[in-house]
Amino acid sequence: MSASTVLSQSAPAQEYLPLQGLSVQIFADGADKTGMMNLYANPLISGLTTNPTLMRKAGISNYEAFAKEILSGITEKPISFEVFSDDPGEMRRQALTIASWGSNVYVKIPVTNTRGESMMPLVHALAQEGVKLNVTALLTLRQVADVAEALVESVPAVVSVFAGRIADTGTDPEPLMRASRSLLEERPLAELLWASVREVLNIFQADRCGCDIVTVPHDILAKAMKMAGSGLAAVSLDTVRMFASDAAAAGFSL
Repeated sequence: MSASTVLSQSAPAQEYLPLQGLSVQIFADGADKTGMMNLYANPLISGLTTNPTLMRKAGISNYEAFAKEILSGITEKPISFEVFSDDPGEMRRQALTIASWGSNVYVKIPVTNTRGESMMPLVHALAQEGVKLNVTALLTLRQVADVAEALVESVPAVVSVFAGRIADTGTDPEPLMRASRSLLEERPLAELLWASVREVLNIFQADRCGCDIVTVPHDILAKAMKMAGSGLAAVSLDTVRMFASDAAAAGFSL
């Protein structure tokens, strides 16, 4: 069963008590239109994000047509779309175009381009023009500090730290996320986002670290809605039953 099917069949948000009790806002991360629309309608989900990699995996070839189709149905909750140029001047043009698509749109700007050149001058210029930004692909405290300095206090922004990728290196991301929270204290409209979630536990870690937002892929959201708060004995029994069912289905014999 696909994640979209699970999500469309999910119970009302009030039944997701372990998730509903969290302070962190849960954003759905994906490019599956059906899944995005189902999650937009779910009160548990506070916003949505996507990126060029997810869009490519979903088979999307017309960026603007896809974005405008999504925005025809997602009109209230915040949603982030990313620029895809590597040139700061073209990034700016794309950012202004994307921002014009709706008042709920945040524009994703990577912390650097592919040559490692800082995009903080661009971030500062766009923020001064009132563009709501989602500065993305941050992995170091230096980057968070630079973003905090580049943002404009009166303009909403999201600071996306890729905690999952930090963990991929064998480093515990929680201390860095807590330190990032402190660095953003003087930017009250800048929200700290825990990105690149790998498992349901990460949602609770993001909450524990004081993150404002956690972005969760559709398949992990489906798992969280099904399993968060489940008794471990019940999960153990389900696992044993899965092994037995699969062995029978395979027709194993000795």
